[in-house]
Amino acid sequence: MSIPCVLMRAGTSRGPFFLRDWLPEGDAARNQALIGAIGASDPLQLDGLGGGSTLNSKVAIVSRSMRPDCDLDYLFAQVGVGHQSVDTRPNCGNMLAGVAPFAIDQGLFPAKDGRTTLRIHNVNTGARIEATVSTPGGQLTYDGDARIDGVAGTAAPVLLNFLDACGAVTGKLFPTGRRIDVIDGLHVTCIDAAMPLMILRAGDLGLSGRERPAELDANLALLERIEALRLQAGIRMGLGDVTNSVVPKPVLVSAGDGADSITSRYFTPHKCHASHAVTGAIGVATAFALPGTVASGDDREPGSHPLVVLHPAGQINVEVELKGRGEQATVERAALVRTARKIMQGVLHLPGYVFPPAAAASAEPAALVASGGRAFPRREIHIIVPTTAGGGNDTMARALTRKLGPLLGQPVLVDNRAGANGSIASEHVAAAPADGHTLLFGYIATHGINPALQKLRYDPVADFAPIGLIGHSPTLLVVPAELPVSNVSELVRLLRDSPQRLAYASAGEGTVPHLAAELFQLQTATRMLRIDFVGAGPAIAKVAGGLVQLMFPSLFTAQPFLRSGKLKALAVAAPTRLPAWPDLPTMLEAGVSGVEITQWYALFAPAKTPAAVVRQLNAALNRVLEDPETVARLDAEGAQVKTSTPGELHDWLMKEAERWQSVVLQGGLKPTPAAVLD
Repeated sequence: MSIPCVLMRAGTSRGPFFLRDWLPEGDAARNQALIGAIGASDPLQLDGLGGGSTLNSKVAIVSRSMRPDCDLDYLFAQVGVGHQSVDTRPNCGNMLAGVAPFAIDQGLFPAKDGRTTLRIHNVNTGARIEATVSTPGGQLTYDGDARIDGVAGTAAPVLLNFLDACGAVTGKLFPTGRRIDVIDGLHVTCIDAAMPLMILRAGDLGLSGRERPAELDANLALLERIEALRLQAGIRMGLGDVTNSVVPKPVLVSAGDGADSITSRYFTPHKCHASHAVTGAIGVATAFALPGTVASGDDREPGSHPLVVLHPAGQINVEVELKGRGEQATVERAALVRTARKIMQGVLHLPGYVFPPAAAASAEPAALVASGGRAFPRREIHIIVPTTAGGGNDTMARALTRKLGPLLGQPVLVDNRAGANGSIASEHVAAAPADGHTLLFGYIATHGINPALQKLRYDPVADFAPIGLIGHSPTLLVVPAELPVSNVSELVRLLRDSPQRLAYASAGEGTVPHLAAELFQLQTATRMLRIDFVGAGPAIAKVAGGLVQLMFPSLFTAQPFLRSGKLKALAVAAPTRLPAWPDLPTMLEAGVSGVEITQWYALFAPAKTPAAVVRQLNAALNRVLEDPETVARLDAEGAQVKTSTPGELHDWLMKEAERWQSVVLQGGLKPTPAAVLD
């Protein structure tokens, strides 16, 4: 199984970030994917992205928020080290620092000039956090002068303002109803401020509180004592049996370097943190600011107070705003500065062993087909997507697999095999066993344009068994929002008058963005530079950033950037206007004929796949495409569902082959050199 992934350093933690749509649907399948991503089964996590530590076994899952008062939903997952577990009860403030930059980087929200603030809903706790990031000139940057202890170098600051820190998990700031409890003869403060904590005075355990983490970790008697206290604290806090949970987190506190600082040793929970968790720092600072706790400092007036939490790698500065006095005092707000950095973005390949086989004996598939005396499907099904992860085809394929798997009774996985404009994926499926377990997410390029433009090592008709159409998406002419044109005529004038040739973005030779731009040049007598990108996703991002002047993407690919204001559409390459964009003219209305391209998508199996299997796959596909949720989801992204029988798809292919042969011949189109960027 292959899924898109972004590896980030956020605060003093590191881990993979995923858009929710990138992961399998359902908590069980999602958690298995996270276990495989981190490599949780192995204490060293050699087979995944983890670093053999709880600090590097963290995952962030991000999506547009379902809450009207928030921009983003952020689900944090703590994955096991040496055991297969996923805990989504706690929050992680360090990983939180990467959420807003990640969301902007992935096009969920546009960046404003200067600084951009997004309100984040932490799904784990229900808390809201405002994150402010640096976006000079409307462009996200990870570079800056902010420095945090525990991280080498500097980076752009990320300001985190915790709006609902108090009672984040349990609903009460002091879940036991007391500011100090006595457990096994020790005074303990059980507090829930951004993270449930059990705070002890280091001196009560015979410690100075300044011990190094390795020294504390080596004290096995101390660790056993702390764990015994933690288990009792969890019950008193209403968290139940916390044996297999990472909350509450134990904290040892001692005096700081002055009236406004406190020293903390934070456990995760069975090992001392090398630095300190952000959410833990919020909790410690809150207990320090309020009277009557084991961590209380000086009595403080209502208002804002800059406090310091000292930890083994340095310090965390927390600004706490107090309201009221004495027992009535509460913390209204807690804010701090973190930094984040994108380390890499790409495709994560998950091993099959992390997904246990379906229990066929107890769960009969929704539909069975006898094939050689055995039921189909017999194992997981792979849909080969011929484009890069995160692009339009990939997004659409993943939307389908979520519903197809339960219908067919086996996991349906996406496998991205980009390259040679879809030829690599097409050749792979054409040569696969004809048993229905390897399918191709084909589209206009693999089965329409490619055969007309070049000699292929696969036959789009003879080498495949058509399963069914999926849908279509119109092609748009888009330009960066800052480009000084408002219609096609002005663009043509700019192309002709510009002293330097402007450039258009192509998703690869023979793709719709390439072919449409070539047709546009022929019809308008203009010339542009062509820049090839490895997929439509990277191409559209560069156009949105103003680095390339125009592109002919599908509405499915362009819609997030149109909504964010990064792109503006000048025309649609379709015979009629779009109902959702009634003011957008067609290319013909804009004065350019001969540029009408609607992108389409379909599912194929290898040739000679049994007809019964093809019929079952077609029935399952069409059932998914009739699902209102699927229809609404694809429509919201700019794609309209279109179903068919296998025979109707075959007839469609024959018409497309004839059409594109004619277009290429009449237009005199042929492959041309181009710069290639990723």
